[in-house]
Amino acid sequence: MDSEQAPVVECSKYSKRVMLKTILRRSDGGVGLIGQRVVIGGWVKSSREIRLIQPVTPHSVPAQEVVSTKDVTCSEVLQSRIPLLRSIMKVFGAGEYRVREKINVVCQPQPSVSILQVSDGSCVASLQVASVMQIHNALTWATHGFFQDQGFLHVQLPILTSTDSEGSSEKFVVTTLLNKGKNYDQISSTENAVVSVEAIRASIKEKYKKVEELNRTNSNKEALFAAQQDLKKAQELVSQLETRQKANSGVTIETRKFDFTKDFFARQTHLTVSGRLHLESQACGLGNVYSFGPRFQAVKSESKKSLAETWMVDVEMAFSELEDAMECANHFLKFVCKRISEGCMEDLQFILKRIDKKVMERLQLTLSSSFERISYAEAIDVLRHAAGKRFQGKIEFGVSLTEEHESYLVDEIYKKPVIIYNHPKGLGPFYVRLNDDGMTVATFDVVLPKVGTVIRGSQSEERFNMLSSRMEELGLQKQQYEWYLDLRRHGSVKTSGFSLMLEPLVLYATGLNDVKDVVPFPRSFGRANN
Repeated sequence: MDSEQAPVVECSKYSKRVMLKTILRRSDGGVGLIGQRVVIGGWVKSSREIRLIQPVTPHSVPAQEVVSTKDVTCSEVLQSRIPLLRSIMKVFGAGEYRVREKINVVCQPQPSVSILQVSDGSCVASLQVASVMQIHNALTWATHGFFQDQGFLHVQLPILTSTDSEGSSEKFVVTTLLNKGKNYDQISSTENAVVSVEAIRASIKEKYKKVEELNRTNSNKEALFAAQQDLKKAQELVSQLETRQKANSGVTIETRKFDFTKDFFARQTHLTVSGRLHLESQACGLGNVYSFGPRFQAVKSESKKSLAETWMVDVEMAFSELEDAMECANHFLKFVCKRISEGCMEDLQFILKRIDKKVMERLQLTLSSSFERISYAEAIDVLRHAAGKRFQGKIEFGVSLTEEHESYLVDEIYKKPVIIYNHPKGLGPFYVRLNDDGMTVATFDVVLPKVGTVIRGSQSEERFNMLSSRMEELGLQKQQYEWYLDLRRHGSVKTSGFSLMLEPLVLYATGLNDVKDVVPFPRSFGRANN
């Protein structure tokens, strides 16, 4: 192709269409493609045809169609490329072009332009989802990029487990025993009956109206009798269902006794809460490792910051202590914020205009500031002496800090990310290392402005006797943890790590307030509709 010909655009690798971003992000804005056949694919939001007073030339736009630019959105930029769209619409056979070809009109029609609002997901559109999911994707790749660059090995962890990773967490039990037995059938019948009763009650109202209408119009006795019988049967059916529902109201899953030896895995199994224990076993043989996958907690919470099913990054490092894990978490957050700031500028500009005007300020704050490090005891002391501030939650040693407490520390006191470490023993998982004071454990939380805690980390207890005593103190069944105790029976190394909750980090980077808005199919208490 010689230099006088217009440059071509590259098609998508696995389809014959051209992505809109390859057209709109060209240095010439797509003008160089005039006269060429370009196939695009996307979703049409709206279309309209504009009749022009003067013919459109490649370098002129009618005065009445010139509008000031307000936003940099894919659909709005696309509308401004009128010359290119005329060529595209001619290929598609839209508007006046198709009509002329079919009926062979001899007279010259009035010049017009057909405009479509098209989005294919490749660039910022008028919906906040084409921006949120782009940032979600960028955070995922940045996560892998950081750990791969630092020499970590990505490993897979089980989702189904017989081990309670935290020791006292709310878990989703996985069993096939509910598919067997009469009681479960009764429970299902009861649930279905509730739906049926409501439906039949609604139909009874309609049947009653029909009977009244037949009475008023003096219709034939046969039609009236049939309507009355139909109404009577519906009323009897509702009565039967209500009786059955009351009889089965005492049957609940909690009252049943399960013999898990007859279950699929021959023992009680549940969805994993955390991957730290399984990851530690791999760190002992492989060094620094990380995993990325779904984690589950059956916590009945209405918080906008938590979900029952969340994606989590679990990290474990061999031959490392608490300080090392805190440093790694610090570097990781700065790395991903830098990637977002540099690689998602178009999406961030959209968010800046339409969702959160402080999103860039927060990202830059994370990049430029040194994270404040305070102990749990220091945090309690600061909160107690907060002048003129009254908190709803208790402020005393041994009580978990609430979202309100964390927000006050990062937004009002330090005005930057905060790392809170050395929590009371009663607030940490069973496997964390006991500090020399005998009252606190080697744990830490990373708290960010707006969203609260996004990372929880700790140093694991490497001393066999200390770990065994802690398990006995909490009443844990050692039989479940024999494989974990074996890592320490014949000597071990110090390990530390952390878990990152991805969805709150997406909230931090997008300015949204509800974690359900950053997940296509959120799972939370009382909600699992698809």
